[in-house]
Amino acid sequence: MNFTLQDAQALQTILSARRDVRGNRYIDKAIESETLEAIFHAANCAPSVGFSQPWEFILINNSDLREKVYAEFEKENKKAKKIFIADTLYPSLKLEGIKEAAYNIAVLYKKPTKAILGQTTQKKVGEYSVVCAIQNLWLMARAYNIGVGWVSILKPKKIKKILGISSQYKLIAYLTMGYVNEFLDQPELQILNWEIKKELTEVISTRNNNDH
Repeated sequence: MNFTLQDAQALQTILSARRDVRGNRYIDKAIESETLEAIFHAANCAPSVGFSQPWEFILINNSDLREKVYAEFEKENKKAKKIFIADTLYPSLKLEGIKEAAYNIAVLYKKPTKAILGQTTQKKVGEYSVVCAIQNLWLMARAYNIGVGWVSILKPKKIKKILGISSQYKLIAYLTMGYVNEFLDQPELQILNWEIKKELTEVISTRNNNDH
């Protein structure tokens, strides 16, 4: 299958328009079952080391579970505020959408029980495969005008305990997902000057034959 220049441009538009969505953006609108299936199908198309496909997804609709996860977020965020105490911007940031999003999603890595082709030297590549699935999910959601947020201010062991996840799994990500009232033209932290967007010249280097 060959793609057109228009296809490439459409993909670049989606890539550039992807955002990390917080709770102040989500709206009360259900995600259609067909759309949800398409988003997870995209995730399931991700590349994986040794074709191991080590990802599993848990959709969390239970409000009691969400409240418990949110309480854990609050604990960890209080600790983070002390780390960024010199930055007056941090307390004003909305950093999650646990209670507001249509879905919460726990993304798991299933630990291998046998040798995996390509994973015998670099043990972490199985987990990296799961991150590829997350990126696929995120981009397809954006293509359907659905937002996704990655809540990283959580302790994986605590979340696994809340959700009753066994030791054969590792929690890679806790995501929120739902329709939003808007997608910002730029990442919010870029707009707020938390960090400056890097140019390509800053992230690409070469090694030539005469380099030592």
